[in-house]
Amino acid sequence: MPGKVDKSTQNSALQGISEQENFMIKVLFICHGNICRSPISEFILKDMVEKLGIADKFEIASAATSTEEIWGGKGNPIYPPAQEVLRAHGIGKTAYTDFSGKRARQVTRRDYEYYDYLLCADTANVRNVLHITGPDYQDKIHLLLDYAGRHGQSIADPWYTGRFDETYRDVCQGCEGFLEYLRQGDWL
Repeated sequence: MPGKVDKSTQNSALQGISEQENFMIKVLFICHGNICRSPISEFILKDMVEKLGIADKFEIASAATSTEEIWGGKGNPIYPPAQEVLRAHGIGKTAYTDFSGKRARQVTRRDYEYYDYLLCADTANVRNVLHITGPDYQDKIHLLLDYAGRHGQSIADPWYTGRFDETYRDVCQGCEGFLEYLRQGDWL
């Protein structure tokens, strides 16, 4: 267990980190195919941070654990009903939240080193990410809903449920909880 750190020393160190020109919080959302839950998550968080005026502090992307939505090296676009739920909530109207060019891609071992947070939609995603990246020595891989106080809960896959509205609500709760976690840790 680490020793107790003086709050002013800790705040000073965090301030120094956050003042670095290239410091960004790098977030990778992950689901099975990267056409529903993870891109919905990516663009919801982009919308939230843009509205808060802190988009410059983030690098946000999404990926799949499988290659099912990648053909001949080219990923499929976001599933049309997922696009519809984003548009219904006004997401996609700015250059930062424009999802028209988003294509599925698979998570890589290198992503583990690059991103600060690998946020998964369900427990199968966590297992599959660990198979790809290896052990989570840096405690980077989490379920998104853990940040909403719903520890161990998965976001239902709307590909199967057809309930894109429920997925949208769950993702919003997770993203709001994640931002609160960052605020409480003095990262924002």
